[in-house]
Amino acid sequence: MRKSLGTIIISLLLGVLIGAIFSEVIGLFLSEGSVAEQLFVRYVSFGPEVTHWNLVILDLTFGFQIHFNLMSVIGVFIASQLLRWYR
Repeated sequence: MRKSLGTIIISLLLGVLIGAIFSEVIGLFLSEGSVAEQLFVRYVSFGPEVTHWNLVILDLTFGFQIHFNLMSVIGVFIASQLLRWYR
């Protein structure tokens, strides 16, 4: 059975979210500056710079960034494996 694009996107985003949550929880138990902390907690950011417009009566801020770390990649892998067996 073929899966819809929405199901695939939602499951991968949930995998990233769960990986990010696990990363924050692991970071609570690791000492700051350790190699394990750098491996599991530090992230790389992708995305355009945030743009801020002050229009006198209205302030607008546009932009987004995506943060990837090892745990979010592991979360995406686990979500993709679970998606294989999801009907």
